[in-house]
Amino acid sequence: MRYALALEYDGAPFCGFQSQPSACAIQDALEHALAAIGGGPIRIAAAGRTDAGVHATSQIVHFDCDAQRPQAAWVRGVNSHLPPAIAVLWCREVDERFHARYAATARHYTYLLLNRPQRPGLMHGRAGWHHAPLDAGAMREAAQRLLGRHDFSSFRAAECQARSPVKTLTRLDVTRVGIAPGEALLRFDVSADAFLQHMVRNIVGALVEVGAGRRAPAWVGELLAACDRRRGAPTFAAAGLHFTGADYDAGFGLPATRRDVATCAG
Repeated sequence: MRYALALEYDGAPFCGFQSQPSACAIQDALEHALAAIGGGPIRIAAAGRTDAGVHATSQIVHFDCDAQRPQAAWVRGVNSHLPPAIAVLWCREVDERFHARYAATARHYTYLLLNRPQRPGLMHGRAGWHHAPLDAGAMREAAQRLLGRHDFSSFRAAECQARSPVKTLTRLDVTRVGIAPGEALLRFDVSADAFLQHMVRNIVGALVEVGAGRRAPAWVGELLAACDRRRGAPTFAAAGLHFTGADYDAGFGLPATRRDVATCAG
């Protein structure tokens, strides 16, 4: 039988999602917990393989298991075997055609950036930071130049293993929310058919260059056309990045597979 489940996690204590020989990854912890309930080894596949320090509000995975267990066992039972920073939200039996990675039609991320002179304290590990004021209007203007189907090599990590750098970016919203005088939270909501390694963090880095006044909005379009990562801005911190879900055909009958960071505690 094939199951799909959603989980949330704080990525700070882990070395990323993908399994590692040292068993320090989220995948390692989840497979260990599933095996404890399923009574044998279980391998999973995920919608997005997040990097070390990256969080998720709705990571979708699937696994196969012949053991008959009540649905509650795959949620509360698995959670009892997981570290505190990971929690299963729901689990459903699905058609064998479902694949968490290959059946996804879109993926979504939100990056949170604290904009104030002082470094984060309360939001440490949950938001990026820039000390000087940022022009959100200029960042929004620059962001529009990245929408559509493009070669995103200028925003790709050197170690990225994706077969093609061509992706379709369907959303890149920049929202500034005032918290207190001289203090704001910038939110970047990004959606695409798929993402390259570090793609969102590199996009945020480029937009911060524009927001800080070091580059004009048109520079982001020039950077995109250059297809050269060496010409880009530094990769922004992983702490502010949240994987917020993936989209699937309604025929799979899944519960909500997207979850906004604003709805999550912490």
